[in-house]
Amino acid sequence: MAKVVTFGEIMLRLAPEGYLRFVQADRFEIVLGGGEANVSVSLANYGLESVFVTKLPKHEIGQMAVNALRRYGVDTSKIARGGDRVGIYFCEKGASQRPSKVIYDRAHSSIYSAVSSDFNWDEIFEGADWFHFTGITPALNPSVAALCLEACKAAKAHNVTVSCDLNYRKKLWTREQARETMTGLMKYVDVCISNEEDAHDVFGIDAENTDIDSGKLNHEGYKSVARQLAERFGFKKVAITLRSSISANDNDWAALLYDGKEYCFSKSYHMHIVDRVGGGDSFGGGLIYSQLMGYSTQDSIEFAVAASCLKHSIEGDFNHVTVDEVKALAGGSGSGRVQR
Repeated sequence: MAKVVTFGEIMLRLAPEGYLRFVQADRFEIVLGGGEANVSVSLANYGLESVFVTKLPKHEIGQMAVNALRRYGVDTSKIARGGDRVGIYFCEKGASQRPSKVIYDRAHSSIYSAVSSDFNWDEIFEGADWFHFTGITPALNPSVAALCLEACKAAKAHNVTVSCDLNYRKKLWTREQARETMTGLMKYVDVCISNEEDAHDVFGIDAENTDIDSGKLNHEGYKSVARQLAERFGFKKVAITLRSSISANDNDWAALLYDGKEYCFSKSYHMHIVDRVGGGDSFGGGLIYSQLMGYSTQDSIEFAVAASCLKHSIEGDFNHVTVDEVKALAGGSGSGRVQR
């Protein structure tokens, strides 16, 4: 069984019921999630040994986050305990032409205070095959960015494949800060996951003849983005997700995987969205799984996109799907008919 390690922050998502706006809400629903944690749950659901590394407080709210991961089979034994709080983000679900909105309340959470001695990276990566992190984690503060660097170095010392989803968050840091920090981390990354906005915001790389707001996608432009990323940083593979937003509720969804020789585009899905949060993470989980299982470049990108498409139909951050469900959609069974 392949072993995958992820490192990041798990948070409380507080959301108004349904499509209520923040100013209308008199109660909030709680969901646990976070970029790398979401990937870990996907991989555990697919039957892999999935290890999530973070720091959480010792009190009951911290334990609630640990329990949420354990529920789905994620190994939480390497989570450091300490600090005072679990990070929070508030999420207002968009509808029609009104976009979703996120407000962070994550400053000074336990992961902010994490130090090198909290994590024995050599022990964590013993027997591991893959390490995944996102650009959200080093964005938290310089000390967490340094921990990401330590983790990457240890992963490479153990001959572990490293993947990174760029995931630029303008509410966490500036483009200049992101470019400086992420450039230093990219030398350890084998597989890069990005979209057209992140490639531009973090590294100034653009897809030609593409307007993300108009819904027009140019495949040649995305080939160029993938090639430029691979050439600049020496990535073995680059995945570019392609999202056309028709409205907050309806998107077209596809992706490209470039392996240094071949450009493979997935089929495109028209999605009516139940919950968009975690969609990119479910793509990352699907890509990692399919790569570890030895799928061809085409089959790998089809699996990842189908996994993410299904996540958009599921409430919460986590992608509660099986390998067979993903394969069925990737194989063309997407009518949504009742399974009897």
